[in-house]
Amino acid sequence: METSQKITHVLNRLSFGPRPGDRQSVQDMGVEAYIEQQLNPPEAIEPAELADRLNGFSMLKLSPTAIFERHATPRQPTDEQRRKANESQDQIATETHQARLLRSLESQYQLQEVMVDFWFNHFNVFAGKALTRIWFGSYEQAAIRPHVLGKFRELLGATAKHPAMLSYLDNWLNTDPSSDAAKGRFKGLNENYARELMELHTLGIDGGYSQGDVEALARIFTGWSLVHHQQEAVDDSGFVFVDNRHDASDKVFLETPIASGGVAEGEAALDLLSEHPATARHISYKLAQYFVADEPPSSLVDRLAGRFTETQGNIRDVLSTLFSQDEFWDTAHYQRKFKTPHQYVLSMARAIGLTDPKEDQIKPLGGAMKQLNMPLYNCRMPDGYAQVESAWLSPDSMLRRVSLAISYVNQRKDLIPEPDALLDTLGNPFSDSSLATIRQAPEAAQASLILGSPEMMYR
Repeated sequence: METSQKITHVLNRLSFGPRPGDRQSVQDMGVEAYIEQQLNPPEAIEPAELADRLNGFSMLKLSPTAIFERHATPRQPTDEQRRKANESQDQIATETHQARLLRSLESQYQLQEVMVDFWFNHFNVFAGKALTRIWFGSYEQAAIRPHVLGKFRELLGATAKHPAMLSYLDNWLNTDPSSDAAKGRFKGLNENYARELMELHTLGIDGGYSQGDVEALARIFTGWSLVHHQQEAVDDSGFVFVDNRHDASDKVFLETPIASGGVAEGEAALDLLSEHPATARHISYKLAQYFVADEPPSSLVDRLAGRFTETQGNIRDVLSTLFSQDEFWDTAHYQRKFKTPHQYVLSMARAIGLTDPKEDQIKPLGGAMKQLNMPLYNCRMPDGYAQVESAWLSPDSMLRRVSLAISYVNQRKDLIPEPDALLDTLGNPFSDSSLATIRQAPEAAQASLILGSPEMMYR
């Protein structure tokens, strides 16, 4: 792969697409140095202007417990209490959406944002479900974002204990059926989280576990609950362990004895899952699928899984290995990953150089994702949105994308760069046929053709 292609490749795979000036910046520092920069973001990650805007989002600063105490709908609310709760919950949603989109557009450390997208999708929660509605923003801020380039075990534990996940997959209801507390909605075992924890989050569907392991894991996680109207918080995390709903017997999980020990049982199970060879392969496959190809080479997955195991699940090290492999740089994979609607919308906004966007410029981006059937934070299913071409490529979806590109350009004529400048930003990965079509069109229509071109649909 020649240098110009390498620059296009890393900007399309390690970021949400190039902005004006990005190609020159990467060329000046070198591709390898750019990758190292992205893998090692500083602690103060955001530019001052972006940090100032994010600091204005008060809801994002609240702990899960504070969110519940201030913004949950009261039991048996009056009409006025319900109205106020709905307003504050809408504010949580607005700030969470704006913060994610602002960071995706403006952060200099794009790999961090790409991995937030990857891991939120991997550990998906649906923002429209019950109490998850008040906590999904906190879930991203506290459980996902701090760990996206860290140790997988820490990320796994943070998601397991966050009240957004406990609510979404119903583990807060999970109760030992033989306990005195097994009544009402806490009437017995709930296997939802245990099943998805193995099938989706760690081992994978072919990871070698049995139905007996699902039940054992569900029993291990009995009593892992959250602050709610009948359960006071212990600390700011919103996580609560309810001892009298826990199955205190010894268990055997994945052929390993788990001694009775309350919360420690769950921690031991998470240790086993994070260290399991099937987890190393499952996570490595998903990373290779996201960054390389819909059907990644098995030899690459094997190498990544080996690195995952060697480093005890160090995500940064696994990614560093991935970006150094021949398969990542193989021209057979260049411009062959079909963008999800999320990626496509962000790449358009970044390509035109949308900077310091106001609320009325951010909101349409979320609307566009919804129009393309990928609303942010609103995937109902626990497996998240698909990341492969077959899920998103259809005549209808292409028509919607082209229509969106035309509308986007028409509504932002004052922001749209000259066609040549736009082509330069994108690295000009266009075929002779596409370039001829663009050049033959009236100048006013060329930006729409560029942003709606077949090449713009791929990364």
